[in-house]
Amino acid sequence: MLESRLLLLLLALFFAPRPSFSRAPYVLRISCGARDDVHSPPSNTLWYKDSYYTGGIPYSATRPSFISPSLATLRYFPLSEGPENCYNINRVPHGHYLVRIYFGLVNESNFDNEPLFDVSVEGTLIYSLPSGWSNHDNEQVFAEALIVLKDGTASICFHSTGHGDPAILAIEILQIDNKAYYYGKGYGQGTILRTDRRLSCGARDPKFGADYSANHWGGDRFWDALPSFGQSSDLVVSTKNGIKKASVSPNFYPEALYQTALASTDTQPDLAYTMEVEPTRNYSLWLHFAEIDPAVTGAGERVFDVLINGDVKFRDVDIVGMAGDVNTALVLNTTVAVNGRSLTITLHPTKGNHAIISAIELFELISAESKTLPDEIKALQKLKGALGLPVRLGWNGDPCVPEQHPWSGVDCRYNRNISKYVIDGLGLDNQGLKGFLPNDISRLHHLQSINLSGNSISGVIPSSLGTVTSLEILDLSFNSLNGSIPESLGQLSSLRILDLNGNFLSGRVPAALGGRLLYGASFNFTDNAGLCGIPGLPACGPHLSTGAKIGIGLGSCVALLLIVTCLTCWWKRRQNILRTQRIAARDAPYAKARTHFNRDVQMARHHGNEHARTAAENGPSLLA
Repeated sequence: MLESRLLLLLLALFFAPRPSFSRAPYVLRISCGARDDVHSPPSNTLWYKDSYYTGGIPYSATRPSFISPSLATLRYFPLSEGPENCYNINRVPHGHYLVRIYFGLVNESNFDNEPLFDVSVEGTLIYSLPSGWSNHDNEQVFAEALIVLKDGTASICFHSTGHGDPAILAIEILQIDNKAYYYGKGYGQGTILRTDRRLSCGARDPKFGADYSANHWGGDRFWDALPSFGQSSDLVVSTKNGIKKASVSPNFYPEALYQTALASTDTQPDLAYTMEVEPTRNYSLWLHFAEIDPAVTGAGERVFDVLINGDVKFRDVDIVGMAGDVNTALVLNTTVAVNGRSLTITLHPTKGNHAIISAIELFELISAESKTLPDEIKALQKLKGALGLPVRLGWNGDPCVPEQHPWSGVDCRYNRNISKYVIDGLGLDNQGLKGFLPNDISRLHHLQSINLSGNSISGVIPSSLGTVTSLEILDLSFNSLNGSIPESLGQLSSLRILDLNGNFLSGRVPAALGGRLLYGASFNFTDNAGLCGIPGLPACGPHLSTGAKIGIGLGSCVALLLIVTCLTCWWKRRQNILRTQRIAARDAPYAKARTHFNRDVQMARHHGNEHARTAAENGPSLLA
């Protein structure tokens, strides 16, 4: 049974697609609160500033543990800025990632020295900080998860629980092999592996992958030191020999991890270790072995059973026989359903007197939450901006998940047909909103109720609301809305409560809404001086449709333009006439003199002609 399971695991890993290891994995390290990119000792690791990723307040930091990176700043998120705050990181390549969040302490005596809050990745709650976390030099100073990122973004959120303001020292997003920690059925199908612990058996000091000079595709994992299982029941075994099959795809374990181990003794042949865990959870357990004891030289010399909480999980484990040689890595994996608060690993020798183990890894299997429809998230963000939502409400991250921390004023419903959450209610009454209603509100196609009463929302009611066919309750009372009631609201066949009282609406109430009153619907239009047209409201006078009003307006504009044009032409012609008269008056004396001269010349010519004619009539001259 064990051999067949190992064969299936090896076949799955062999045929699985993998990234190209000729390139370096994607790595993003963020120093929270930093104004500039920084390098941390001792390895001169690059950390990017975080000013482009989130809100919150930068502040000087106190490192809670020597395990934490040597960084001088953090970012904390006061409750006054909302209960949910997130780092939203874009342009993250599709792949499998190790995401690690380091917690910090604000370097100020007036702050709560140990804030307690929840952490979510991609909308799934992965960790709740326990009391006393800042007093440990182990995995409690950070939260770590292995997750597949598909849409090019990474959303990491912190949720206040009323016990201090979340404070974040640093964030790491490290790409690992696409098949890293393949555990069999269900792998990658909406499951997140939260790192509970990694233990290097027989080691004296905790180390990161960089301290082991490990392959970068391993994700720079942290390994806590476990020098003994306690009660003097074991002894440390170590070697300087090289370890075969260690730093290989897909997990790339550091070779040095297998160069120390814990072995049982004659006084206590069984090797046992108990870990405290959360009850009613599923865990993925990874056990690491290498035969480094020089007393064992071949297969069959050391054989033992592996029991988990008393149940045999692996029978007749022969490290040399299964790994193929001494000084060769062997990894066994199993999934454990835990009911109580402890998980005990027991290695029971069946051949030879002693058992041996090199390292232990334990992950909690967490079902990833289904997210909210992206289009509806965008619509809520538009609504947030248009209404001027107070920062105390937050509205960061995903509105519906984690289920423990939904957005204030937003009701969610899981839609099994699309395997997504949808928004079916908005309850933001009496929140001091002062903006307007955007057309984007109609993109919330699954809304059944809207209550925005008791605010100072102005502007008109968007006609696009008439396309939200599932709407049953619409309460916009006691705001500052103006304009008319859109005819499209009459198309909402499911609408049974409509409260528009206490606004500045005017015009005729759509006839379709008035008819609905006969079928038990409850509508309230009071305290709107300009509304008319249904029982309980004033009768409407001559009423023009919107098209008619537009036509009259355009006609008036055209008539006014014609009048202005005619007046302009008349004024210009009048000016021309006056100009002509002035010119004529200026030239009058000269014209009169010319007239008299011409007349005298004409008269002289006339008299000369008369004398000539008289002589001819009287006959030849006597002198002739």
